[in-house]
Amino acid sequence: MGIKLSILDQSVIFPGENSTDAFRHTIELAQKAEELDYHRFWVSEHHDSEQVAGSSPEVLISHLLAKTERIRIGSGGIMLQHYSPYKVAENFNVLASLAPGRVDLGIGRAPGGLPRSTKALQQGLTEAPSLSDKLNELQQFIHNRLDDEHPLKGLRVSPIPSQPADIYILGTSVASAELAAESGLPYVFALFINGDHAVAQAAFEAYRAGFNVDKGTQPKLILALSLIVADSDEEAKELAGEYKNVKIHLENGKTLTVGTIEQAEEYGRQTQAKFTVEVKEAEITKGTKETVRQQLLDIQGKYAVDEFIVATSVKDFAKRIRSFELLKEAFSELLV
Repeated sequence: MGIKLSILDQSVIFPGENSTDAFRHTIELAQKAEELDYHRFWVSEHHDSEQVAGSSPEVLISHLLAKTERIRIGSGGIMLQHYSPYKVAENFNVLASLAPGRVDLGIGRAPGGLPRSTKALQQGLTEAPSLSDKLNELQQFIHNRLDDEHPLKGLRVSPIPSQPADIYILGTSVASAELAAESGLPYVFALFINGDHAVAQAAFEAYRAGFNVDKGTQPKLILALSLIVADSDEEAKELAGEYKNVKIHLENGKTLTVGTIEQAEEYGRQTQAKFTVEVKEAEITKGTKETVRQQLLDIQGKYAVDEFIVATSVKDFAKRIRSFELLKEAFSELLV
């Protein structure tokens, strides 16, 4: 069974570096991904963060498209809850016109930041439509096919690309899987955010069971995970040991994953709600290329996914590159 391998990069700002360094690494990594024949390269959206530089995926995607030639470039993902579907469609129609057949539009459900940044992004909004409604409208705009009953019927999204961006739904729950299924869109489960394999299994089952075949598309499942490949299992374990998974549990039952304990505490302060913080070892697939190869084949057999999108936030950039080189070697005869 063939497999596709792709990369998610979050433009992390490591100690001793700045945002320019982070973006330089992202550019170099995208070019290396293309050289190694990875399928796609995605960048993330984070706001009000001292640890992550990527706050505007559309702008960064444009630059990466200009710095590469073949590899698909996209968002992992655009936080649609903050934005006008019409404007998002315009942005990605421009990108798709600049680089036909190379643009992905991944849509995320998380806020991408703390309550303060969400308030700033949504300033002036009184009652925002549901994410489901926004997604439905985005699909119509991207393909310039507004429903007859849409109040803006006749509106066009310019430019009109020959190959519109492909839309993906990113999530960490059964609810996000159901949204993707209802919309007839590919689904990406972020195991590096929610490491609960039971939830991942339930999400994939819900996606397959509820997929809307009337949309004229086929179901497509992708698993996004953290991964470190090194020349020895010991080195991989050492590189992974410094990473933690930090979750904040709010009194209303909502749970969010953040980067640090400090961010979790700040989130709680900004919401002015009672909260608890949970810290666990990060969910990271790690080892030599032989070890990781078997782990990923086992995961593929368990979930029947079509593709892996991997993130490797090793502080040493040379070792980060080495990790992707080893991963490619591990699957050289299975890649499609």
